[in-house]
Amino acid sequence: MSEIEIQISVEAGPWPAEKTLLSMSERVIVTAARHLAREEGQPLPGTPPELSLLFTDDASIRTINAEWRGQDKPTNVLSFPAFPVQPGDMPGPMLGDIILAHETLTREAAEMGKPFEEHLTHLLVHGFLHLFGYDHLETDEAEEMEGLETRILGELGLSDPYGDDPV
Repeated sequence: MSEIEIQISVEAGPWPAEKTLLSMSERVIVTAARHLAREEGQPLPGTPPELSLLFTDDASIRTINAEWRGQDKPTNVLSFPAFPVQPGDMPGPMLGDIILAHETLTREAAEMGKPFEEHLTHLLVHGFLHLFGYDHLETDEAEEMEGLETRILGELGLSDPYGDDPV
């Protein structure tokens, strides 16, 4: 039994095979969930919570971004928590949805000189933290969220996405 039940849907874009995406996503999301449980001093829930991942393209995410956030432009990742959660709280049985856009991820990875898989890993962690109430609108919130991202990515063997130093 998995610690988190992940449902994957590939809607559009030249994503890797669903089996590959599921394997990668499980590794990333479970590492992030375990990290949050340790930092918050709370055990993981007995019944695995559910998470939905949608892998799509810029056109689709642009439509969603315009409808739900009033921003008529593509973005790399969108997160929709199933329930409102404050940072440090444990969510309910359904975590929510994370949507990722292939073209934006590919372009950003190239601009940063990073492998696509590394940037995808970062954005999975980023989107996952949003489901737990973390945000980056205010400076102090951004510092807390970026610190968590950096520590989780370090556990996954990746460097700090916000700095030049390896974790």
